[in-house]
Amino acid sequence: MIRAVLLLLALTLPAQAQAPRSNAWAEVPGPAAGPARSIGGASLGCLAGGVQLPLEGVGYQAVRVSRNRHWGHPVTIRFVQEFAAEAQRRGYPDLWIGDLAQPRGGPMPWGHVSHQTGLDVDIWLDLLPKARQPRAAREEIRITSLVLPDQSAVDPRHFTARHAALIRQAAEHPGVDRVIVNHGIKRSLCAAHRGEAWLRRVRPWRGHDSHMHIRLRCAPGDPTCQQAPPIPAGDGCDASLDWWLSEEARRPPPRPARPGPPPALPAACAAVLRAP
Repeated sequence: MIRAVLLLLALTLPAQAQAPRSNAWAEVPGPAAGPARSIGGASLGCLAGGVQLPLEGVGYQAVRVSRNRHWGHPVTIRFVQEFAAEAQRRGYPDLWIGDLAQPRGGPMPWGHVSHQTGLDVDIWLDLLPKARQPRAAREEIRITSLVLPDQSAVDPRHFTARHAALIRQAAEHPGVDRVIVNHGIKRSLCAAHRGEAWLRRVRPWRGHDSHMHIRLRCAPGDPTCQQAPPIPAGDGCDASLDWWLSEEARRPPPRPARPGPPPALPAACAAVLRAP
């Protein structure tokens, strides 16, 4: 079970911070024309017919827009706009919207392993009042971690019931498959909301201590999209959560080298990348 968790970590967590690089997918400035399709899975796939999120909208402002990563399947764009507008109606300030996907999805040269099919979005958990900022000023936004240094729970100086309510708003949305947060956040949510059905969709992972990573389900009628594995039954407030505080979880062994060539993207992605 632990090996399976470590494998999923490798496929889900953001890549380690490093100097920006490029690849063929990152160099394409715009989407491939045609019907919207999420091809493959979140960590091995691409996006056809992608749509760009307007970089400012009701209840949100996109950050780090120079990365050109605010593209997604139309269901994702609609979700972000509806989610932010609903948050505003509930009294929240503008939300910072982080990365979605590149114009044609695909692997990013740095920053993430997933976010490849246009069904992922990072929403930062900064709930301080904020004025509208010019795009250039949104390139270097810094957010305080919401968890204690030992990651055993949230930092009560920074995490409030309003953060929990916003995470719940995401987890209860019918199109959301899962919401990924730091395991310290999940532990504190369990302490306050154990047994509530929405907690099942809130999944613990390293990182994610200042943002939530929301993954949507495959769009209805999209046969090229690979749905993520089902979430285990229960609210996740069990021994599997305690594992994250173990020595093995805190200092995982190096991943062994994968024999042979790396996994290939779905064959249909070659045409997406080549499309005019």
